[in-house]
This record gives sequence, structure tokens and C-alpha cells, in this order.
Amino acid sequence: MELVDIGVNLAHRSFAGDRDAAIGRAQAAGVRTMIVTGTSLRASHEALRLAEERPGVLYATAGVHPHDARHCDARTIAGLRALAAAPAVVAIGECGLDFNRDFSPRPVQVEWFRRQLELAKELGLPMFLHERDAATAFLEVLDAVQPEPAQVVVHCFTGDGPTLQQYLRRGYNIGITGWICDERRGEHLRALVRMIPLDRLLVETDAPFLTPRDLRPKPVAGRNEPAFLVHVLRAVAAGRGEAPEAVAAATTANARRVFTRLS
Repeated sequence: MELVDIGVNLAHRSFAGDRDAAIGRAQAAGVRTMIVTGTSLRASHEALRLAEERPGVLYATAGVHPHDARHCDARTIAGLRALAAAPAVVAIGECGLDFNRDFSPRPVQVEWFRRQLELAKELGLPMFLHERDAATAFLEVLDAVQPEPAQVVVHCFTGDGPTLQQYLRRGYNIGITGWICDERRGEHLRALVRMIPLDRLLVETDAPFLTPRDLRPKPVAGRNEPAFLVHVLRAVAAGRGEAPEAVAAATTANARRVFTRLS
């Protein structure tokens, strides 16, 4: 099986000591392509640096996470536009709204989410989006900007059925992580994942976060890594009642269609 991990935080400090080894383990497991998530200007620069060191294997996104929206200023959009000129940058994001933790004031989150969506639309790039407990406001911003639906990726979907239906009705793509492997919080996803059309389904680890709880043996220090995408894929396939190989082929094709800069 060949897989694309559409969201992995390889610039995170937890990978500082064994990043190359983690990439090697992922490739050996069949995860041939990984998109390194940018969550601030600084993190996006680092994601691009990693991607340019490993062409054809790593790619990057450029964006500001809603947690960091409070740090945005007049230089932010110009900085993201400059980063997006690099061929290895495949999307604008991770951006969106997070009304669960509210690390940035909600009006500030909304403003910088809108401005990043407008940048992505201007550049014709896909959008890698974050939403937690903010679906109504999230959809209001998206509906106002009216991006190309096929370029919208709702990353790490963990919501409920009505919210998923709203995203699917608009034609958005849906990313599923190891949250689906969590018997406490993610059991509902095993049913909801059947609702996602196969041609709009994507898989990701969000490593080093969201380690699948049912993974055996447990990884050292509990850290997630891109090699575990195979485990996530199998959980998604089981929830859908489909062969893992078929889901792998579809999600890989979907990733290459959505993120058109992937080679």
C-alpha cells in the first residue's frame, strides 16, 4: 500500500532527535509522502525547510493556527504569500477556528481565518483547515469567502453527524486521524466515516499528537509518528466495511488530486 499523510507536525521538537529515522520508518510502512503542517510563520518556514531538504517525500503547508491568531500582524499575509511561492508548499493552513480552547480571541480568529482563506483563493491553493466547537462560525466564514469546494480540506474531523453533513453538502474533503481509534471520544467516527464519499476521504496522523489509543505495542513516550498512518487507515477501512487496500488507493489518489503540487 502507498499512503499520503496529509498532516504531520514533523517540525515539532519531539522529532528533533530522530526525525530522519521516523521518516524512514514511515516510508518502510508505505507512507511515501508526508505533508508537514505549518501553524505559524516561524513553523511554516521550518516546515518548508524540511520539505526542501527531502524533495518528493516531504511537502509543507503555510498558515497560522487559530491558537496563534493573536500574534498575526501586518506582515502575516505577505509572509504567507512569500512562502506559498515555493513549489513544496502545497496548501494554505493550518488555519481555522478553535472555540474549544480560545487561546486567541474569537473575533481575532475569525478575522485571520478569513484573510487566509482569501489568500488561498487568490493563489488558487488548497486550504488545510482546523475547526473545534466552532462549526457555525466556521461555515459562515467559508460561505462568505466561497472558496472552491474541492480545495477545502477539513483536517482532523472529530465532530458530529449534522456537522459532517454540512461539510459534505458543500463538497469539502474530510481528513480522519487516529481519533477514530479512541474508544472514549472517537467511537462515533466509526459510524460517521461511512458517510464520507470515498473520493473525498483523506487520512492523516497529526503526529506527534493523537496517537491511536488501541495501538499495540504502545510507542515509547506515547508519541505518534507517520508510520502509524497504516493503523489509522485500517481503522477507517473497518469502519467503512471496505478493504484497507481499496481505501489506501482512494485516499492516496484523493491527496494527489487535492494537493496538486504533490509530485
